[in-house]
Amino acid sequence: MSETLFQLEVRPNIPEKLRGLEELANDLLYSWDRDVRGLFYRLDDELWETCNHNLKVFLRRVAQNKLDEAIKDHLFMEEYSRVMSSFRTYHEKGVSPAITAHLDPESDQVAYFCAEFGLHESFPIYSGGLGILAGDHCKAASDLGVPFVGVGLLYRQGYFTQFIDGNGSQQAQYTPTNFDELVVQPACDSDGNAFYVQVEIEARPVKLKVWMARAGHILLYLLDSDLEENSSEDRSITFQLYGGDSTTRIQQEIVLGIGGVRALRALGIEPTIWHINEGHAAFQIPERCREYIDQGMDFNSALELVAAGTVFTTHTPVSAGHDIFEADQMTRYFKDYIKSLNIDPETFLALGQSPNNNTSFNMTALALRGSRFHNGVSRIHGGVASSMEGYVWPQIPPDENPISYVTNGVHVPTFLAREWVNLFDMRFREWHSELNNPTFWDCIDTIPNHRYWSLRQELKAQMLEDVNKRTRRRFQRAGFSEAQLKRLTSYTGEPEQNVLVIGFARRFATYKRAALLFSDLQRLARLLNNPKRPVMIVFAGKAHPRDKPGQELIRTIHEYSLRPEFIGKIIMLEGYDMALARKLVTGVDVWLNTPEYPLEASGTSGQKAAINGVINLSVLDGWWGEGFDGENGWAIHPHASNADDTLRDQEESADLLDILENEVIPLYYDYGSQGYSSSWVKLSKASMKSCLPRFNAQRMVVDYVKNFYAPARYQYSRLSAKDCAPARKLSDWKTKVREQWGDVSIRRVDDIRQQIHDGDSLPIVVHAGLNGLVPEDVVVECVVGGRNDGGEFVSSEQHQFRHTGLQDDEHVFELYLKPNNSGLNHYKLRIYPWHELLSHPFEMGYMLWI
Repeated sequence: MSETLFQLEVRPNIPEKLRGLEELANDLLYSWDRDVRGLFYRLDDELWETCNHNLKVFLRRVAQNKLDEAIKDHLFMEEYSRVMSSFRTYHEKGVSPAITAHLDPESDQVAYFCAEFGLHESFPIYSGGLGILAGDHCKAASDLGVPFVGVGLLYRQGYFTQFIDGNGSQQAQYTPTNFDELVVQPACDSDGNAFYVQVEIEARPVKLKVWMARAGHILLYLLDSDLEENSSEDRSITFQLYGGDSTTRIQQEIVLGIGGVRALRALGIEPTIWHINEGHAAFQIPERCREYIDQGMDFNSALELVAAGTVFTTHTPVSAGHDIFEADQMTRYFKDYIKSLNIDPETFLALGQSPNNNTSFNMTALALRGSRFHNGVSRIHGGVASSMEGYVWPQIPPDENPISYVTNGVHVPTFLAREWVNLFDMRFREWHSELNNPTFWDCIDTIPNHRYWSLRQELKAQMLEDVNKRTRRRFQRAGFSEAQLKRLTSYTGEPEQNVLVIGFARRFATYKRAALLFSDLQRLARLLNNPKRPVMIVFAGKAHPRDKPGQELIRTIHEYSLRPEFIGKIIMLEGYDMALARKLVTGVDVWLNTPEYPLEASGTSGQKAAINGVINLSVLDGWWGEGFDGENGWAIHPHASNADDTLRDQEESADLLDILENEVIPLYYDYGSQGYSSSWVKLSKASMKSCLPRFNAQRMVVDYVKNFYAPARYQYSRLSAKDCAPARKLSDWKTKVREQWGDVSIRRVDDIRQQIHDGDSLPIVVHAGLNGLVPEDVVVECVVGGRNDGGEFVSSEQHQFRHTGLQDDEHVFELYLKPNNSGLNHYKLRIYPWHELLSHPFEMGYMLWI
């Protein structure tokens, strides 16, 4: 009979003089305030590591004598007072003028829905890029004072902890979270009663508890189905992030979208702007429509009103990243719900229809049709999304349809190394308020080169020390001998020796091409093993547990790392999370990114590296398509996307190795008499000063506020005025246009001329058969432009025709065209429906060309 191991946690009594520690531990502001975290680390650095940087757990387990001694430590108490003062000052800070110029904090409210939020490793309700981006969005919203709440799910199991065994196989370990250890508390009313809401899952009621987490100025509301009142099946709905099959997924998305709306209503929160971050939360759209229908509106009018105040952000150009449910599954789950919308099942299913899935329901399609403000997450991705989702506006050229973009940014206080923060505080005291001012950051050039190089080397040494510990721990577990460990850590074990370190860390999916470096093993080995110019490459990242090809990439790199010519030069780390990411993006010399163009939506890890002076070497995709200026890093130009994939990979791999051999490595080791490479420092400074003001989360949130939130608020207020009469008017007009547009026609009737003299006008006359529409329902337009290098027409100006009468049942439109540019011009003629209440002139998706 085995012995039972019992556990007992003896909690300390927090001294009155340190009561503020409890306040600090219950506010996720600590996730981006290093001074708060540093205060806890100073109390007990070993406990800090063993409790996974969790402040609540730390306070429950810190030894009583550590707290008692801290009270007697004058230096600690001074630091404690300073941190508490800074904490109070932050919470008393007003709203940024950049926000009040567009929103009224007293009346406006942004509700931001997302399936995951990545604020800190101690709050494991995230998996990767989408969650980290959502966390950064929340942090920047707090910093700026945006009136903002987040809505998500509280998972018992967040994303898995990754281990890699001795064969290179990824092992996923899921550990249920004790909510007592998270920075959450039940959302309660003024009498202390917890809030609960209910959704219907296949006609059965499912009760949801509403939890609240504070993060600086903002609140997160998180839903939890793990309640005794629910069946075991329903209790498991919110158990695991992205767990289970499509049944679990649709149930989670019902809870998030429909339950999230009901939670905000129960809390008395009335958003004026609704932001759907990826399609998982799109079921909020029919739920908000249902509310208006209950008040007497018809479905189409309700949809117009709901869509007017909704912003939708799509994050993935990969089709597998869009949630799609079978039609019979949708009708099974929404049979009774559809009746509450007063529509038939076909109308409901049409909201999620897409060309490649005619018999299925696409959540991205629902989000697009139920919103009027849409964006991708970089300039390139905005273009990709416009083409990929162009089916929503079938007659509109992709470059003119309503999908725009906001390039992602990273939260600087979270990802800028403490050493840089300290240096900036000392040299550029006002830097916190100048994040969006590009000219300010020329001050980086005033940092002496030797000081800059020294700080970068210090960060690299810290990173290598951490890599060394992780590598030894992983391979000791696998049974490697001390001699083998010594070879594996030949560079990380002696961080004082200089070595060029390249980092590659991200989700391991095949399109990210982690193994692109290895197409020419002999050449790569020669580059890494030059004793005068040593190079090391550090890999880290997780593959989805069901992504076998992604896991195979991890195994492949593991096997390469153990080959004699690469051992100690190629490192594959396990346990990729936010803590490891912070080490890597601040410590490596070069950040490598090699996605298949144009499948990288944004790629914010490279931004985190750049703001720390790490130099990017990346395919010109995602954010790097905007960030690269020729003087702040290196670019791999994408080869023809229609080429054979193998040939394309070979060509881009050769380009990558050429850049490493001929540019990166020589530049780094160009020491001269100074003992460091001044040319490298120049490039590193260019990376930092060009990216800090352009790719930070504050700039991103201001872009959302100015270009999306404020217009959505304005459009919603227009359509909701006078008891929503404008929404009904717009809906009726759209119905009329849909019924008539199929037989609308347009033709040119003037004598076509190909030359005019400068200063003259070209008369153009068209006749339009409007099929019952009136001239005020349409715009007839001449689009003038030229041809680009690829021979494609590029618009530069638009001129509207004037309606001049009726002839033989056709409406006559005339234009006297005076192009703004002399020389050779090209032009096109078109007609499209128009109404003054439209959010976007082409939102109906109808357009005819002559």
